[in-house]
Amino acid sequence: MTLALLAVLVIALLCAGYLLYGGLISRRFNLDDRRVTPAVSKNDGIDFVPTRPFYLLGQHFSAIAAAGPIVGPVLAGLVFGWGPCLLWIVIGVIFIGAVHDFAALVASIRHGAHSIAEVAREHLGKRAYLALASFIWLALLYVIVAFTDVTAGTFLGQTEDVDTLRGVSFNPGGAVAMASTLYLAVALVLGVVQKYLKPPMWLVTLVFVPLTLLAIYAGQHFSTALLFPQRFWYVAILVYCFIASMMPLWLLQQPRGYLGGFVLYLAIFVGVIGILFGRFDIAQPAFKPIADYGAFFGLGGTPGTRPPAMTDLLFPFLFVTIACGACSGFHGLVCGGTTSRQISRESHCRPVAFGAMLLEGFVAVIALATVMIASDGALVDSAGVRKSPSAVYGEGLARFLMVILGPDASLFARTFGTMAVATFVFDTLDVSTRLGRYLLQELTGCRSRAAGLLAAALTAGIPLLILCSAEPASYRLFWTLFGTSNQLLAGLTLLGVAVWLRRTGRKCWYVVLPMIFVMTITSVALCLQIGVGVRDALGGRLFTAGPHAAAGVSGASGAGGLNPTVLNAGFALMLLALALLFVVEAVRRRHAPSPTGESRT
Repeated sequence: MTLALLAVLVIALLCAGYLLYGGLISRRFNLDDRRVTPAVSKNDGIDFVPTRPFYLLGQHFSAIAAAGPIVGPVLAGLVFGWGPCLLWIVIGVIFIGAVHDFAALVASIRHGAHSIAEVAREHLGKRAYLALASFIWLALLYVIVAFTDVTAGTFLGQTEDVDTLRGVSFNPGGAVAMASTLYLAVALVLGVVQKYLKPPMWLVTLVFVPLTLLAIYAGQHFSTALLFPQRFWYVAILVYCFIASMMPLWLLQQPRGYLGGFVLYLAIFVGVIGILFGRFDIAQPAFKPIADYGAFFGLGGTPGTRPPAMTDLLFPFLFVTIACGACSGFHGLVCGGTTSRQISRESHCRPVAFGAMLLEGFVAVIALATVMIASDGALVDSAGVRKSPSAVYGEGLARFLMVILGPDASLFARTFGTMAVATFVFDTLDVSTRLGRYLLQELTGCRSRAAGLLAAALTAGIPLLILCSAEPASYRLFWTLFGTSNQLLAGLTLLGVAVWLRRTGRKCWYVVLPMIFVMTITSVALCLQIGVGVRDALGGRLFTAGPHAAAGVSGASGAGGLNPTVLNAGFALMLLALALLFVVEAVRRRHAPSPTGESRT
């Protein structure tokens, strides 16, 4: 089967999932346009604004589709082969991910556009609320850790002559660092222009979208201006997160999100054209050898071979590695934080939430395709070390882009491809830091400016402490815990929705079944990460002397640090304890009547 035919089949399955299963779920939630939504009843023109579904779909999609559905599928495809990854993306996104997003959005709307944590407070009590809110904050810390590590690795690269005929010295990491810095500067200028000059949106788009592309072009010509070690980038990125989380939304987050949306749509367009018309052959095997579980658990194994790394175990780490490409708890925060305040009719929940998640699944398929078309030699660097997922995706997207622009645009294409990942990462990083600040202030009840500064400093400072004390280039392990906590959050969200449905007399099998599956997968993954961390700590391996073998990436400085498995184990233990507390409260209150007296209708 060719790559193009496989993509057409996936598109057909996603469309069928939207029409058939999406329709079934909509009927189960009894959507009714006669029921007034919070966007209409509380319309204030600021936070609550009824929005047409076409525009809201784009805004919601831009908010949820960050680097998760790119990095995760690439990482999993490199380890497990593209076959199981594609199966999980398609099945998971239809029957779990889209259901989660849809359920979280409807639950928020039916509860006054409150967050899922507030819904839990209403139906499960204060202890469940505190457990879930604390879980979300810890999960956000690992979102920031994982994405900062990925971005810092993206900004590194060996200087190489990629165009010897013209004598161009090009550093791919440096080009992305420069392009990303210029992109943020363009977003700041746009924010100021919109605030004080108030130009029409068509003029803003006509001027600033080409400026974003010009930033990418400039990055390739100044690729050696920002060459710094990885830990420098840790500090720089997290200082940026701290500052951005305290800035007014109009100054950076909104204009950056607007410009980032165009980069996202352009990347999708390039991927579709490359897959359908590039005539690329599938160069990678569908299935790679399954890791030896016996050797991992010390129960035997093939003599003379090293035990596999924990993250190479197909079960459960295929699922949590792909993360947002199939299911993401972070989406529930977006649904309850902003999108639920803009839904003008309940029937719009289906295209906005269910539809956007299926689109994100297709973004994950495009990312997986960049692995599928790569030769074995293209997946490793000159030292024979596996390339980072950002580099693999960037080079694959560059090949797709050259189908349109031709081979002469190779430098621009490579910079655009990798910068696309960095662009999406910045969206996730400062939004996560801002959400973490809000949540910490909500938990403590401190609303002052000084409290906000302290909350932002903690939310960005703890990840900085983790990254600077841990072994460099440990993103593979950090990403695994991020994916685990992210999908466990989705399971807890589904559990909260199930209790709400049960207490109001509705059937809830369509959220209970995916909830059980996700919570089983993530609980096993957490237990394994705790076990490996405890084993390393008891074995005296608290520190490492160099790049961790499980990371498998280039760009590490060679310096050691605190063993990331030990760090992960501590956080995993806290996450597991909070999740168990939430589950206990949910089970205890599942039969209690609804506090609002809400009925089936």
